[in-house]
Amino acid sequence: MRGFIIGLAVAILCGIGTANPAAAAADKCDPSALATKYPSLVGKTIRVAEDPQGPPYAFRDPEDFDHLIGFDTDTARATFACIGVPIEFKTGSWSGLLPSVIAGQSDVMWSNLYYTPERAKQVDFVTWTLAATRGMVRKGNPKHIHSLDDACGVRAAAGLGTVEEAMFRGIGQKCVAAGKPAPQIVTYPDRPTGVRLLLNDRADLMMGDAGGNAYIIKQYPNDLESGFTILTNFKVGPGITKSLPQLRQAIFEAMRIIQADGAQKAAMEKYGIDPALQRPVEMHTQ
Repeated sequence: MRGFIIGLAVAILCGIGTANPAAAAADKCDPSALATKYPSLVGKTIRVAEDPQGPPYAFRDPEDFDHLIGFDTDTARATFACIGVPIEFKTGSWSGLLPSVIAGQSDVMWSNLYYTPERAKQVDFVTWTLAATRGMVRKGNPKHIHSLDDACGVRAAAGLGTVEEAMFRGIGQKCVAAGKPAPQIVTYPDRPTGVRLLLNDRADLMMGDAGGNAYIIKQYPNDLESGFTILTNFKVGPGITKSLPQLRQAIFEAMRIIQADGAQKAAMEKYGIDPALQRPVEMHTQ
């Protein structure tokens, strides 16, 4: 696992395995240029907020509990190696990570965060993938939930403050308008808590990121299965403090290099995330 980080950073810094030679020729990692390109970052250690219970995006290495791995973790390390700034990971429940950036306790939330205009009022974003949502159910799908249209009246679990929670509330309005009961929504602070709701028959359906829920199903093949998958238009990427505009620019430029070199695709494949969800790197300040 750790070898992947070193290899990824070296491949980026040396321009190896370039998927787009023209882009690589114009844009290469140059950590030594930090003082010239991003002087406000000199001497800083960037605090990166992650949920360590969010595989395949961020989770603890089974061989070293204190070491984080995952798609987001690995690409964050490679991005900041490209920029030339040291980082430290600050861990916590997913629902508390964005507030920690807004409050100035962290500089970046890099933990499978969806961009929304409302969130962008408080943090800046750099996005580079699209999201897909998976509805996870108990084995055998006893409630016969094959789409959101089947969610009326079910016990529906979603992460606190997530777009899936908003989706359930939206479908609830449609259910009521059709003369059906709305879903009984129960929120959870982190994914393991949500999984326990499903495993202990306290929820019928758990909505969440497709890659994350696919990873969970592999851990519980006799207890859980996929009910349905929805390809969404939500863009995904780190949320960045608005107090450091050069940090946003540095992340944007480094992520473009990582994507052009094919390193992002390699990391997605490594952690079982569909590379078809990759999208051009974009910056969002509102």
